[in-house]
Amino acid sequence: MPTWLGGTGFAIGEHPLGQDEIGRDMFAQVMKGIQTSLMVMFIIGVVSCAVGVLVGSLAGFYRGRTDTFLMRTTDLFITVPALVIGAVVGKLAGGVSGLVFAFALGLILWPSLARLVRGEFLSLREREFVDAARVAGASTRRIIFKHILPNAIGVIIVSTTLLMSQAILLETALSYIHFGITPPEVSLGRLISDYQSAFATRPWLFWWPGLFIVVIALSVNFIGDGLRDAFDPRQKRIPSARKMARAEAAASREPVVPLQIQGRGNGLGS
Repeated sequence: MPTWLGGTGFAIGEHPLGQDEIGRDMFAQVMKGIQTSLMVMFIIGVVSCAVGVLVGSLAGFYRGRTDTFLMRTTDLFITVPALVIGAVVGKLAGGVSGLVFAFALGLILWPSLARLVRGEFLSLREREFVDAARVAGASTRRIIFKHILPNAIGVIIVSTTLLMSQAILLETALSYIHFGITPPEVSLGRLISDYQSAFATRPWLFWWPGLFIVVIALSVNFIGDGLRDAFDPRQKRIPSARKMARAEAAASREPVVPLQIQGRGNGLGS
């Protein structure tokens, strides 16, 4: 019985999440699992974002043979389920650090982001501001990074946060079936796998890792929505008609000058 349910010693400050069957502190294990899972999630997000944005931007901007080659390669990655590829990668990378495992997963989760970025670039490259930049003599690199990419940042941020949420769930699934993080490293998925047999007798060993997985995934999605609203120039809110009318009235309203001051200014005052 865990200490917080009345076990021996009842020291809630020492073991706030209880202990397992051999006396290990669940709070320490869950915190270490969160650290590992967050590290894996962020590395997967960064690698997937870099590869996806590079492939999608090149395909959408240059089109033609470049677009055909890159998109057929992307389709090849999409046709194979990510869980299957992740299981193979996890088996091949078994026994290595979580850093290598996360980097390998990041190289297979970029296709959805690449297709979205390609669609945005195909649309934005036909806009007037891109034509104006070409006429002004801007280089291709400047057009891509200075004019098109900032306008596609909203799609990139939202898609990357969704990838990161998908990444932590994928890592959990792979660790659960023993194709992901291997001992002595600890992850949330590994904790669920290790304590699944205790679900009926000691459910707190199973609840806490699962709860933190859900909380992390939701938090990443909320953060992505906030970043999109902050950095996407197309997400700027247009003032309402009432606020615009009030601002116009305030701008056109002239200060009221007393009659005595007006008379003195015209030389008519006494």
